[in-house]
Amino acid sequence: MILERLLPWRKQKLFRKGILQDLILLVFNGHYLGALFAFVGGYVIESLNLLLIGYGLPAPESLKLVDGWPLVYQFFVFFVLKDFIEWWIHVQLHRNPILWQFHKLHHSIVELDWIGNFRFHPGEIVVYRMLSYLPLVVLGVDGRVILLIAVLGTIIGNLNHSNVKLDPGMFRYIINSPRMHVWHHDIICHGRGGQNFGISLSVWDWLFGTAYWPDDQEQPEQLGFDGMEAYPETLLKRLLQPFLALLPGEGRRQVAPPGTDDGA
Repeated sequence: MILERLLPWRKQKLFRKGILQDLILLVFNGHYLGALFAFVGGYVIESLNLLLIGYGLPAPESLKLVDGWPLVYQFFVFFVLKDFIEWWIHVQLHRNPILWQFHKLHHSIVELDWIGNFRFHPGEIVVYRMLSYLPLVVLGVDGRVILLIAVLGTIIGNLNHSNVKLDPGMFRYIINSPRMHVWHHDIICHGRGGQNFGISLSVWDWLFGTAYWPDDQEQPEQLGFDGMEAYPETLLKRLLQPFLALLPGEGRRQVAPPGTDDGA
């Protein structure tokens, strides 16, 4: 927030439209939803382990593939693998019509700043946790490494959403940045379902052809998504919207994500 006042990229008010909703989501997603995950997740994981053991299979966390490795190696492997998995999940959030209904909330922000990093539908966080659990838990990474990467990821996420003029130069091919991520929020899709899906690293977008970096324009003219005029304004309606949009009947909303033919 201080950097946005000292090195502003765009003219934006500190208390811009929608900031109260983002503060509520920050508290709910960061605290209450975390407590709920700890309670429900422990029960689900225990049930899953019992099921696997019943079939003669080991519990995922018992594999500990990198257990005993030096912490610096654990950090590198976990950071890179976690970032790739989350990049892939992010792509699916844009291309799958059902998942897109949850991800819409994040793209409803029209004045991007650091706190926009916390505008997520709780259902989207559930998707991330479910799809990333098994691939990551089998590593058995040291808890100190997990904590460090969580803190680092939050800092990078805040910075990438911030209103700070920061150009990574040649490092743009490796590390995400505000200069690159702002184009992810462009109302215009420059690829199938969007562009620049990178979380902390941008390398996946360059490798898989989803990167967009125009040399003649620093930032988009408008942020958001196509069809925002029909999107609810209040937070409660926005939280209910994904479920209502998928109800059958003549009143069902169009669910295909922008930039896709059919949302498949």
